[in-house]
Amino acid sequence: MKEVLTDIARWRADGKRVALARVVGVDGSGPRDPGATMVVSDAGEVAGSVSGGCVEGAVVEEALAILAGDKPRGVVSFGFSDDEALAVGLTCGGTIHLYVEPLDW
Repeated sequence: MKEVLTDIARWRADGKRVALARVVGVDGSGPRDPGATMVVSDAGEVAGSVSGGCVEGAVVEEALAILAGDKPRGVVSFGFSDDEALAVGLTCGGTIHLYVEPLDW
């Protein structure tokens, strides 16, 4: 979380809304441990990482939908089986569970 605090402060000072995605669990292999954090501004700016790249785009879409007014869905899961992971060039499968929410003060 510390690595994204400066970005959050800058975006908020610019009047932007921010959503936070945090890894809350991992099944199988996962690129990031629970606690890994990514933030997304309503302008589409991104800081931090929750997956090392393999599902970041889907997480950004989830965050932007929440910032646009969709209700947070609670814990959302993203992942690949071992076979699917190899097919898209990843070294292992696994599922990460994220909690995505707006940072409203």
